[in-house]
Amino acid sequence: MKLESNAFEKAFSSDPAPLGLAGFAFTTFLLSFINAGLIPASGVNVVVPLAIAYGGLAQLITGSWEMRRGNNFGFTAFTSYGSFWIFYALMVILADLHIINALPAVAVGWALILWGIFTLYMWGGAMMASMSLNLTFLFLWLTFVVLGLGAIYSSVALTHAGGYLGILSAFFAAYTSFAIIINSMKPGTIPVGPGMFHKKAGK
Repeated sequence: MKLESNAFEKAFSSDPAPLGLAGFAFTTFLLSFINAGLIPASGVNVVVPLAIAYGGLAQLITGSWEMRRGNNFGFTAFTSYGSFWIFYALMVILADLHIINALPAVAVGWALILWGIFTLYMWGGAMMASMSLNLTFLFLWLTFVVLGLGAIYSSVALTHAGGYLGILSAFFAAYTSFAIIINSMKPGTIPVGPGMFHKKAGK
C-alpha cells in the first residue's frame, strides 16, 4: 500500500502547467491567425474541435491537477480558460446548427470584454510568477478588450489588431510551456524572467 501511495504522489508531483499552457497557446494561435486575417474565416471549423480537445479539455485536466497541488492561481486560470474554449466551441456549434439564433455582435463583444476583466485581475497573479507569464496575460488582456471592441463596433481593423495581440499572447504562453519542460530536465536552461516583487537571494 505504501509503494502504491508513493507512486500516486509521484504521479502528481509533475508540473501540469506546460500542458495547460500548450493547450492554450496552440488553440489561441490558430484562432488568432483567423482574427488577424492571415488565414480564411472558414478555419474556424478546425478551431472548434481543437478548442474542445486541447484548448478546453487539456486545460480543464491541468486545472484539476493544479488544484491537487494547492495552486489557486493555476487552478483558477486553467479551469477558466479551458471553460472559455468550450464556451467558444459551443457558441459556434449551436449557431451553426441553428439551435440558437444568429449571435448578436454586441453581446459577443461584451462577453469578450468581461473575459478581459477576468484576465486583468488574473494578470496581477501572473506578474508575481515570471516575466514570460506576465507578458502572456498582458497580451491576453489586450486581446480580449480589442477583440471585444472590434465586435461591438464591427471594426475589421480592431479584430485584426486583436488577432495579432492574440498571437503575441500565444507565443509567450508557448515559450513558458517550453521553458518549464526544458528547465525540468536541466534547471536554468531557458530564462523566463523574474516576477514582480521578486526577492533577491540573501534578502
